[in-house]
Amino acid sequence: DGMNVIVKGKVSVFTTGGSYQITVSNMKEDGIGNLYILFEELKRRLEREGLFSPEHKKKLPRIPKKVGVITAATGAAVKDIISTINRRFPLTEIILFPTLVQGVGAKENIVKMINKANESDVDVIILGRGGGSIEDLWAFNEEIVARAIYESQIPIISAVGHETDFTIADFVADLRAPTPSAAAELAVPNIKDVITKLKEYENRQKIALSRKLQIMKLRYEKCINSKAFKMPLQRINEKYMLIDIKVKQLEGYITKRYIKEKSKTLNLLTKLDGLSPLKTLTRGYGIITLNGKTIKSVKNLNKEDEINIK
Repeated sequence: DGMNVIVKGKVSVFTTGGSYQITVSNMKEDGIGNLYILFEELKRRLEREGLFSPEHKKKLPRIPKKVGVITAATGAAVKDIISTINRRFPLTEIILFPTLVQGVGAKENIVKMINKANESDVDVIILGRGGGSIEDLWAFNEEIVARAIYESQIPIISAVGHETDFTIADFVADLRAPTPSAAAELAVPNIKDVITKLKEYENRQKIALSRKLQIMKLRYEKCINSKAFKMPLQRINEKYMLIDIKVKQLEGYITKRYIKEKSKTLNLLTKLDGLSPLKTLTRGYGIITLNGKTIKSVKNLNKEDEINIK
């Protein structure tokens, strides 16, 4: 009694009394429509600003040492998260940052806990609560909460409501989970999978080491069977023989070069000797000089000139 509601149904008339009645098929509280309008307006504005951009999304750590959980201290959400993490990966430490999730002061409290979690050493944050009406979830549609999520330096997984519920926090967060327990599954790996992976790595290392040893063994056997080990002097003797051949080739080259140059020199000496003026004198000729100059004609002489005759 006293609530304002919006109903959907079929109108009929009671003709006898002239009264109307409505057979209601759907009823919702008046005012919810206004919240949806506010939700869509804020969503469009923040999207234009780039708060939902994929480039902003941070990657989750593969194996977090500490998981921060921002939710109500009591209720199904925190229990589901804790039990899921302990079941999947009990090595991870859970740090609870209790907050109001609806009502007066909830949005400020959520922002405070996000900032507090960023000041801690947690590796990833789960922000969430259980399901409810749009009014119950409205704290996660507030702009200050959205901006606190966007400015967080630690990856945040949003897990607000049920799978069909979407809030502004879901769009801004680095990852959205349909439920709180699903968020816990996304935050930590399954320890069974980790153990399986470690065994796989161990087997790979064993195989790689075995192959490495086989290759080293083959190289060792090849070295042992090589001539360098079996006949170490053979290689040296081969080099000696090669040097001897090269020396003989060099000596032959030098000898041939010497004979060729000697023959060339003798030929030049013979030509030079044939052109010598002294050689000409031996054949019965003479040279007359006057004051050191050679006289080639009697016209160049006068009576009583003192000349030298050779």
